[in-house]
Amino acid sequence: MIQFYAPDIAETFSLPEDEAKHCVRVLRHKIGDVIEVIDGKGKRYHCRITDDNPRRMAVEIVDSVDEPLSWETFITIAVAPTKNMDRMEWLVEKLTEIGINRFVPLLCRHSERKELKIDRLQRIAVSAMKQSLKATLPIIESMTPFNAFVQNDNSEARFIAYCDSTIPRLLLAKEYKSSKSVTILIGPEGDFDIEEIKMALECGMKPITLGDNRLRTETAALTACDTIHVLTQLYS
Repeated sequence: MIQFYAPDIAETFSLPEDEAKHCVRVLRHKIGDVIEVIDGKGKRYHCRITDDNPRRMAVEIVDSVDEPLSWETFITIAVAPTKNMDRMEWLVEKLTEIGINRFVPLLCRHSERKELKIDRLQRIAVSAMKQSLKATLPIIESMTPFNAFVQNDNSEARFIAYCDSTIPRLLLAKEYKSSKSVTILIGPEGDFDIEEIKMALECGMKPITLGDNRLRTETAALTACDTIHVLTQLYS
C-alpha cells in the first residue's frame, strides 16, 4: 500500500509538490484515481484526484479515519548524536519503524557532534512513517543541551543509560513495568560525563544498563526503545 504525506491536506486539498510528482510521474496516477494520504497527525484520508498536474495536484477528500498508534506509552529517546551522521539517520529511520513519539538530540560534555541540522532527519522520519504504514510523525527536536533537557523533562518514567559501572545501575528489562510516558537518555560515544550522570540522578532519573554487551550509541538507543515496546506488551 502506497501512502502519500500531506500535513495540511484537510485545508489545502492538495499534495506537496514532491509527493505530487511521485504520485503522477512515477506511479502514473491520474484524475479519478483514489489514493491514501496521511497527515502525520494521526489521520488517514482517502482522496480522489481532481487535477493531476504534478505542480498543482488537487484532490477531494472521500473520507477520513483516525489511525491511532499501536502503543499507548509516549516514548522519548534522547541521544547524543554520533560523529557519523549516517548512523543517526539510520537510527531515526529504525526508531520510526519500531515506534517512537519523540526524538531529542542531546548536546553533552563528551559529544562528538556539537551541531545538528534536523531537516534531513525529519525527511527520513516521514519516509519511515509512510513505509511502516503509520499516520503519526514522531517529533524531531533540535539539539538540546543536556542540563536543560534533564531539568525540564517530565515523563512519568525517566531513565539514563550509561557504561560507568562504578555507579550502580539497574537492568532496564527488570526495572520498567509500564507507564503513560517514558524517557531514556543515551550518551555519546565517550559516554556521559560523571557529573552529567550525577545531575540526572539528582533530577530523579533512574540509572540503567541495557545488558552485558557494550553497545554503540545508535544500537543502544534502538535496543532501549524496543525493550520498552516489548515490556509494555508484556505488562499491558
